[in-house]
Amino acid sequence: MANLTDTAILGTAPRERPPQGESNGFKLLKPYIGTPFNAVMTFACLWLIYRMVAGAWGWLVTRAIVEGGPQTCKAAAGAGACWPFLAAKLRFMVFGFYPYDEHWRPALAVLLFLGAMIVSMIPRFWSQRLLWLWLTVVVACGVLMYGGLFGLSVVNTTSWGGLPLSFMLSSVGLAFGFVLGVLLALARSSKLPAIQVIAVVFIEMVRGVPLVSILFMASVMLPLFMPDGVTIDKLLRAQVAIIIFAGAYIAETVRGGLQAVPKGQHEAAAALGLGYWLSMRKIVLPQALKIVIPPLVNIFIGFFQDTTLVTIIGLLDFLDTVRSAMRDPAWQGIAVLEGYVFAALVYAVFSYGMGSYSRFIERRLKTDHSHGRSG
Repeated sequence: MANLTDTAILGTAPRERPPQGESNGFKLLKPYIGTPFNAVMTFACLWLIYRMVAGAWGWLVTRAIVEGGPQTCKAAAGAGACWPFLAAKLRFMVFGFYPYDEHWRPALAVLLFLGAMIVSMIPRFWSQRLLWLWLTVVVACGVLMYGGLFGLSVVNTTSWGGLPLSFMLSSVGLAFGFVLGVLLALARSSKLPAIQVIAVVFIEMVRGVPLVSILFMASVMLPLFMPDGVTIDKLLRAQVAIIIFAGAYIAETVRGGLQAVPKGQHEAAAALGLGYWLSMRKIVLPQALKIVIPPLVNIFIGFFQDTTLVTIIGLLDFLDTVRSAMRDPAWQGIAVLEGYVFAALVYAVFSYGMGSYSRFIERRLKTDHSHGRSG
């Protein structure tokens, strides 16, 4: 009785003893391995992961060939990765058929583009000056890629390809597609029947067909409707098709965000005497865009990867230049996976970067919102 009383007074419970046959070590591991069947499945998965990592490491590093040429890789076929292939074809995979001696121009254009993107990601630089920065960068990239000014030779868009082309198609397409999508979302949510019907028909028609069909129509069918002697650049046609397709999908995402904004926000804006456009720009639209950040990022990542579809209209994007390099007779049958591994790594890095930045923006907006409420 004394022991029980002391225990009750001290507020501690007597220590439970493990059942007979069950050691303290097993008790610590039990939450991780569960039942015997789960333990077997866990160790089997760990063994498979180990085999996959060991095999990939052996192919990429241990057994890989790092020096030599096609004959060296052919003599050691099946040993490991043939990295001399990447060393020999890297510039072609990145820049495509752009003149070899002029590769510094697309390289500088890509660096300018990435630099502007990094500056735009830093919150303290968020101001109207970013618009002028991007206008300057776009003009500079256009001059560098096409030439014709400052003594630069002219390089037609038919010679553009590789990573710069993928960057341009995705970034310009998503930038203008985002603006188009917001306007379409506002039009579909409008109380004016005519504007609403036009927006609904446009969005549903574009979303009802695959991107391949729109690219094919822009490349093949659009010139049939043009007057004789009037032609539109193939790259421009592909860019417009991507903008239209991206705008339709972004419109539905933004419309979902507009519907998620409480009606009280609209009523509060009306009570303050704000008009439609001012209330949308200052109150409703910022909240709607904050809500739809995750699905918007999914659309951005998907369209960055979908630029590979422009190969059907004769444009060589980054993935197609990789395939073309692998079709070189000197390396055919030797480098089977190396090019695809390199392409997958590039796409994975940029996709992961977009996803990480979207999570950073979500956390920042959430923190700013909570600070605003507490203040």
